[in-house]
Amino acid sequence: MSYDPKNHDTYADDLIHGLLKSVKTIALVGFSSNTVRPSYFVTKYLIERGYTLYPIKSGLVGQEFFGAKVYASLADVPVPIDMVEIFRNSEAAGPITDEALSLDPLPKVIWMQLGVRNDEAAARAEAKGVTVIMNRCPKIEYGRFSGEIGWNGVNTGLLSSKRPTLGAKSWQKRTI
Repeated sequence: MSYDPKNHDTYADDLIHGLLKSVKTIALVGFSSNTVRPSYFVTKYLIERGYTLYPIKSGLVGQEFFGAKVYASLADVPVPIDMVEIFRNSEAAGPITDEALSLDPLPKVIWMQLGVRNDEAAARAEAKGVTVIMNRCPKIEYGRFSGEIGWNGVNTGLLSSKRPTLGAKSWQKRTI
C-alpha cells in the first residue's frame, strides 16, 4: 500500500482498500443515537459489513446499538483497536488522537470523517507509525470499492426516481 504522510489531500486507492480489508475492530468516537445523524448510520453500515464496532459516547455508556455496547472512552474498549474513527470536529480530533496514541497496542489507523482535518494531530500519529486518513468516510469508501454505490445508481450517471427491484427487500449488500 502506498502512503505519503506529507499529502493528506489525496489517497491512493490501494491504501484505502487495503486498510478497509485489514481493519477488523473500529472505535467510533462521536457516536450518536439520533437515527438521522451520519455517525448512527455509518455505525450500522459498518457493523452490517462485518466490522466489530465500539461506539464511544459518554452520555450513552452501557447502552447497545446494533449489538454493540457503547463505551465512554477509547481506554474502556476491552480489546485492541485497529482503527479509531473520529466523528467530531477538527479541533476535537487533536485530543482524540492523543488518547488513541496512549493505547497499548496502538491502533493501525486514525480516520477522520468528512470535513475533519487536523494536520498537527496527524503528524503526531504518523510519528508513532500510525496511518492517518482525513476528510474521508469509510462507509463511502467501502461502498465505492464494493460497487454498492454504483449498484444504487450513484456516481454512474444513471439516476432514477424508480425504486430498484433487487429481491424482496429491494436492497443488496456487496462486499469488498
